[in-house]
Amino acid sequence: MPSNAEAPPLPDPLRVPVADSHTHLDMQSGTVEEGLAKAASVGVTTVVQVGCDLKGSRWAAETAAAYDAVHATVALHPNEAPRIVHGDPDGWSRQGAREGGGAGALDEALAEIDRLAALAQVKGVGETGLDHFRTGPEGIAAQELSFRAHIEIAKRHGKALVIHDRDAHADVLRILKEECAPERTVFHCYSGDAEMAAVCARAGYYMSFAGNMTFKNAQPLRDALAVAPLELVLVETDAPFLTPVPYRGRPNAPYLIPVTVRAMAAVRGLDEDVLATALSANTARAFDY
Repeated sequence: MPSNAEAPPLPDPLRVPVADSHTHLDMQSGTVEEGLAKAASVGVTTVVQVGCDLKGSRWAAETAAAYDAVHATVALHPNEAPRIVHGDPDGWSRQGAREGGGAGALDEALAEIDRLAALAQVKGVGETGLDHFRTGPEGIAAQELSFRAHIEIAKRHGKALVIHDRDAHADVLRILKEECAPERTVFHCYSGDAEMAAVCARAGYYMSFAGNMTFKNAQPLRDALAVAPLELVLVETDAPFLTPVPYRGRPNAPYLIPVTVRAMAAVRGLDEDVLATALSANTARAFDY
């Protein structure tokens, strides 16, 4: 096994417990029990398990029902909506080839997300939004339609809205404004700059920072974190992706949250415990648990 595929070591525990506001346990190695125990051992006592398609959303809801430490969100990822409508004959989405089902198939999938969103253990609708990186022009209409439908579902059920925004800042902000975003809206893996952070702050949107804020080329993210109101800041892994420095390229998991929390505290010039206390309260408020 190459060394870069090995799991990073356990960091020193946080003294104040925090939540991983966005993770994908279904894509990580080991059992859910193992992952939660490892996280809890370093002070990460709560995780938000995020759905990206129907199968993953059902799994998130079932897992949150089974474990007190897990809360679920359900959604069709922005790249999933065009795949449902148009199919994926050449595997552009990296999810395997599949047939398109047209607008009717998207309506059916959204109806299932709506049903799951009503469940008590489901605390959010997401990750939804726009992704102009992986979806070409032909898929944008399906993506937008799906995004607007998710906003409506979140509002109707009184759930948080979890945003995936890749290379689409202006369009995401525009649609949130047009549709009157829910009271609790979270930009997962915040990817904007300080200027956009000011826009999000005025709107009351939460900004969740992931391990990529530690990357060498991520100064715009650190600048955004420096100016974001403390009461709107969350932390996440997006595991198994975006493993923080110095473990970049190795598998990420909720137990690595302390690495990112400490990097965030350094950017803010805050005591680690003060930041962790705020992150814990903010995540509970954002997801209403």
